Amino acid sequence: MATESFNKPPSYPEMICEAIEALNQEGGSNKSSISTYIESKYGDLGKDHSEFLTLHLDNMKQTGELIFLKNNYIKPGTDVPQKRGRGRPPKPKVPLPPGAESAEIAPPRPRGRPRKDPNAPPTSKKPKPTPATPNSTGRPRGRPRKVRPQSAQDGDDVEES
Repeated sequence: MATESFNKPPSYPEMICEAIEALNQEGGSNKSSISTYIESKYGDLGKDHSEFLTLHLDNMKQTGELIFLKNNYIKPGTDVPQKRGRGRPPKPKVPLPPGAESAEIAPPRPRGRPRKDPNAPPTSKKPKPTPATPNSTGRPRGRPRKVRPQSAQDGDDVEES
């Protein structure tokens, strides 16, 4: 049992981090170079290797363990701030000047449409004005209905000699 744990390859995130560190490329390493490094070091990992690699690269990109830039994966440095939310860092808050009270500053305005006042009287709806003459031309509006044309030859009217 002890020999099985030594022969078992590490997890995909560990292999990916090891590959990026070993390749040590300036702009990061692309997926194919990471895959070839892992295959050269650990041998054939099965037919699902590319699917697992893609899945784990996407997961590591989502969690912030890797940065995806110009089709290359890079390990974030210590100076790089982690992404929050949709990638936008929070707005920096301006500190209050000393001696300023929080009562002087108005609370933030609520978002969206204001709520209806439950104590307000109900509003009456305006009636629609009715026109004096609905159709001034006497014709209905819109496209006229289709009429089936009657054929000129009914068979009864025509006599052959």
